[in-house]
Amino acid sequence: MRIGNDRRNDDVEINVISLIDVLLTLLMFFVLTTTFVQHSRLQVTLPKASAEERDVQAPTLTVVVDRDGHYFIGSDEVPGEGIDALKQAIAGVVGEDRDRPVTIRADAMTAHQNVVTAMDALGQLGFTKLSIATTPTQVDAAK
Repeated sequence: MRIGNDRRNDDVEINVISLIDVLLTLLMFFVLTTTFVQHSRLQVTLPKASAEERDVQAPTLTVVVDRDGHYFIGSDEVPGEGIDALKQAIAGVVGEDRDRPVTIRADAMTAHQNVVTAMDALGQLGFTKLSIATTPTQVDAAK
């Protein structure tokens, strides 16, 4: 029979199994959440624009696309429909000057295909200096 308190001689143990479970759960959580934060795998270099005025030697050719998809070269409407009519009108106005800068002014509500058609016509004719006109937003105007 044991008389007295022999607890002093017992080895004291700290149970760390629950601590290990919590640490492994946290580790797994951080590993899994970091893989979900991946951005697009496609690397795209976005275009940059500045608000500076540039000196342009040649007069700019302006191609206007209205809301209904009608094309204008300067202020003259392009007769006919399609890319061939647009190419003929551009060639008639410009002649052989393909180094001339071109500005496409399209209505915000026009179909995207109309703008692409204008760009395609200009590209087929050999124009390489294309720009699309925009209007500044209220934030840009306040700066």
